[in-house]
Amino acid sequence: MNRAALSLSLCIALLGAGCAAVPSDPDARAAYREANDPLEPLNRKVFSFNLFLDRVMIKPVAKGYVRVVPRWGRDALKNFVFNLNEPLVLANNLLQGRLRRAGTTASRFVIDSSFGLGGLIDFAGLHGLRRETGDFGQTLHSWGVPEGPYLVLPVLGPSNPRDGIGLGVDSYINPYRFVVQANSFPTIIAYGPMIVGGIDERSRALDALDAIEKESVDYYASLRSYFRQNRVAILAGDGAPPAPVEENIYEDPGAATSPKGARVP
Repeated sequence: MNRAALSLSLCIALLGAGCAAVPSDPDARAAYREANDPLEPLNRKVFSFNLFLDRVMIKPVAKGYVRVVPRWGRDALKNFVFNLNEPLVLANNLLQGRLRRAGTTASRFVIDSSFGLGGLIDFAGLHGLRRETGDFGQTLHSWGVPEGPYLVLPVLGPSNPRDGIGLGVDSYINPYRFVVQANSFPTIIAYGPMIVGGIDERSRALDALDAIEKESVDYYASLRSYFRQNRVAILAGDGAPPAPVEENIYEDPGAATSPKGARVP
């Protein structure tokens, strides 16, 4: 099963699960609607599974990655993975009618692929061309498709039906997939960038997520809030919000902002 079918199947399965009862108290009902998490009982179970997987496998691998690979090497790998993804960002910029962003993305890909040694160096970024965002979840948002309820997908983490379907579509239309298939590349080449990108992303959130888990009254609620605020900022076109500040993020689990780019369990 490819990632497109997997993401769609996961969304359908989660939407078909039991929902939490709507509170009768007005204040509780308002908080319930704000969280947009009618599937919370099931989401918490999936979250627990993801947290277990993170603790026994993903986090240790991320820590080993930091110990073994120097910072400059990790930055180069991150830049390389981002550069491979630029054609997909370009496609979504065009589908959203954001021609300026599309031009920036196209320029970045050409410059980094050549002067940046295949994307290992963010040469374009060093010269003022900021990396743009663009995924099919954003595209669906720009077309007026509602996000639906908050979802925690197995392994993939926080999402919603719109972004889950978007992830599947992105996986299917990514030009890299067609290059891999056309050349019959081995599995490590096919999935290597996705695996390295995920490990790198987790490694960059090690300290922030450890601190949030330690201090949060409700880790699940905190990460739900961080994810949703981060996504709102991206959809608004402002990019991810700044990383949380220690002195105020723990006052209210629902009042903080996500570490930039962090994939949470």
